Order: sequence, then structure tokens, then C-alpha cells
Amino acid sequence: MQTVGNKLKMNKKETYKIGILAFGSLIDNPGEEIKEIEIERINCKTPFKIEFARISSSRNKGPTLIPIQDNSKGKKTNAQIIIIDHKTNMNEAKSILWRRECHITDKSKKFKDLTKPTSKNVMIEVLENFCNVEKVLYTYFLPQDEYNDLTPIKLADFAIESILSKAGKEKKDGIRYLLLAKKHGIRTQYSDDYEKQILLKTDTNSLEEAIEKLDKQFVTYQNK
Repeated sequence: MQTVGNKLKMNKKETYKIGILAFGSLIDNPGEEIKEIEIERINCKTPFKIEFARISSSRNKGPTLIPIQDNSKGKKTNAQIIIIDHKTNMNEAKSILWRRECHITDKSKKFKDLTKPTSKNVMIEVLENFCNVEKVLYTYFLPQDEYNDLTPIKLADFAIESILSKAGKEKKDGIRYLLLAKKHGIRTQYSDDYEKQILLKTDTNSLEEAIEKLDKQFVTYQNK
């Protein structure tokens, strides 16, 4: 391994033990626990299709990206593998990733495989020998039955609802999530039409303009 400045550069023949696949908010916001054990990042493509197919309660119904297990929709997109320190074992890595996804700060809480998971449960899968990494963890969810017919129009409605809520105030809404995905070159089957619907519904010309307009609308509403 070569060191370039403060970054680690992977040699072509070098392999790593454990990594975490990031294709959504993990890219920009991995959380403090993951930051503490991160040593390197590798650009890659997801080995499976992903799509804006989950409505997140923590984002006040903002749409988020998830793996599509049956390949029925979505696209393989840009992603990053967060390589973690070799001192961290697999069980620890799973628990750290699970806590981040569940917004849990208590480090005594550990990930457990569930025998009867629901769509609300964060699950973790492992890719074997992916992009010179022996084991790559990623999160996935069972489909939400109540949202199994999502379209770009419905995604836009949910995203706008989320920015006009607490998630918008905390800058964790669906529109900002879509904008960050776009900046990382993440394009799905729905993303372009999803963006167009947001711009149409907000009468704006860019996601940045839509965010600015809706933020002002939220502040005005709150001050009434």
C-alpha cells in the first residue's frame, strides 16, 4: 500500500479484509463510528440494481435508495467501498453499520440476524471477494407493501412532503438526498424523471432552486 498525502492508495494486487458498500447517504455521512475505522475508499459499481424504492420514516417520508433484490427495476450505479481497519472484525463491523442505519448511538447495542424480519428492519448482507475486498457489507430492506407502486410522480410528492417537515429543517429530506446522489453520479431507472417531477411541481429549474424555494416556504409557514 502506498501513502499519498493523508490518503491511502490501493495497489492493484492488494486485497482488503472488510469493506462497507456505500451507494446513498453513507457516502457523505457515514457516521462517527465508521469514520473512526475508515482507512480508504474504492470507487466501484453496485453489483445489483438499486432504486429510490424506500420511503424513510427518519426522513419524514423522503425516498431513499435500496437494493432491488428481484432486479425488477432500478439500475446498477456508481458506489464506493469504505475500507475499514483490519482490527475491526466482521461482527463488530456489522454492528457499527447497523447502528449507523438505525441512528443508534449506544455502542452496547449489537446487530442480530432476525428469523422473521419486516420491512422496518435493517438487514445486512455480505458480498464475497468484491473489488479486491474479501467481504463487503451492505444494508437492505424487505419491500414496503404500502409503497410497492412507487412512481417518479409519487416519489416527488414524498420528497416535497419531507422537505416541508422536520427533515427539511435538519437538511435530511428527500430532495437533498436526491441531489447528493446526483452529485456522486448515481443514476437509477427513476432518478431523472423523479427530478423532473420535483421541478415541475415546484416550478423551478434545478434541485438547488427547489430546495431554496421550499426552505423559504417552510420558514414562512412556521412563522405564521
